[in-house]
Amino acid sequence: MNLIGLSREELQNELEKMGEKPFRTKQLWHWIYWQGKTDFQEMSSLGKTLRNKLATNGYTVRRPTVLREQNSADRTRKWLFSFEDGQSVETVYIPEEDRGAVCLSTQIGCPNGCVFCHTGSQKFTRNLGASEIVAQFMAARDSYQEWPSPSQEPRYLSNIVVMGMGEPLLNYENVKKALRIIMDPEGIAISKRRITLSTCGIAPVIPLIAQDLGVKLAISLHAPNNEIRDQIMPINKKYPLEEVIDACKKFQEIGGTRQYITMEYVMLDGINDSDADARELIRLVKGLAVKFNLIPFNEWTGCPLKCSSEKRIKRFSELLEEHNYAAPVRQSRGQDIMAACGQLKSIFKNS
Repeated sequence: MNLIGLSREELQNELEKMGEKPFRTKQLWHWIYWQGKTDFQEMSSLGKTLRNKLATNGYTVRRPTVLREQNSADRTRKWLFSFEDGQSVETVYIPEEDRGAVCLSTQIGCPNGCVFCHTGSQKFTRNLGASEIVAQFMAARDSYQEWPSPSQEPRYLSNIVVMGMGEPLLNYENVKKALRIIMDPEGIAISKRRITLSTCGIAPVIPLIAQDLGVKLAISLHAPNNEIRDQIMPINKKYPLEEVIDACKKFQEIGGTRQYITMEYVMLDGINDSDADARELIRLVKGLAVKFNLIPFNEWTGCPLKCSSEKRIKRFSELLEEHNYAAPVRQSRGQDIMAACGQLKSIFKNS
């Protein structure tokens, strides 16, 4: 059994099976999530007897296998991680000047099939377990040698964005469990203010994010109306924009309007980038506290869509800003290693 991904209660149950006292849970949690140790023999406060029990009873603190690591000219780093069953996902670190975000995957492939997304062209295989989600971040920390957890030194891996491969809200229970482990102040201790969860719009689950987790919300919006969104995002036929917007309002009723929602918007030439589209977008989000993130489309082989021109993107941004919406244009990172937004796709074992 891999101890990564167990809740505190589950970890305590495993220790009690071995006849250990409850206080051992906190000690073991500290070694796994604060110190980042993988060898029980290095966990000195546990005592030799317990260390030997853990090692001989089949327990591990296991990271995924790194099949490939790639480094971009702009310092973006991408890993292809393999799990026990041979399935794999890609995870990306996106650096800023003195910090950065790890982009975590939640599914192998994606069932949503958004036409602009490379991941959506891959066969959906399965959900990731909580252990596999948490372990991606821990393996990224291994790569940058950022253990133990909180320290006075600047942390390069300071933020998390749950917007890698897959739709997080179609795997919500595992995502919720993983993020609670990651946010635990006695472990990895990433603040909820530094975590953003992105969804294509699984409307019934959106309010639960505010209720259960309190992390930031990003909506992969990408269209100002149902007609356009139906064409590029099949999920819209199940959860149309009216339901998504209503769910966002419920999210802010629970979490407060200070918790701005980021509306992700990929700029597609001749599809969703006209002045009329911008004005319709403004009407769509009226009553919500939002900011926009305009994403130049990252083209990939096999996709017929093209990116809007720089001039058109600039004009679109200006129209939104004229109505007091922040609408920065995202700088694409890691394009030379296919690590930019919408470009992730892993190899996987055929079933």
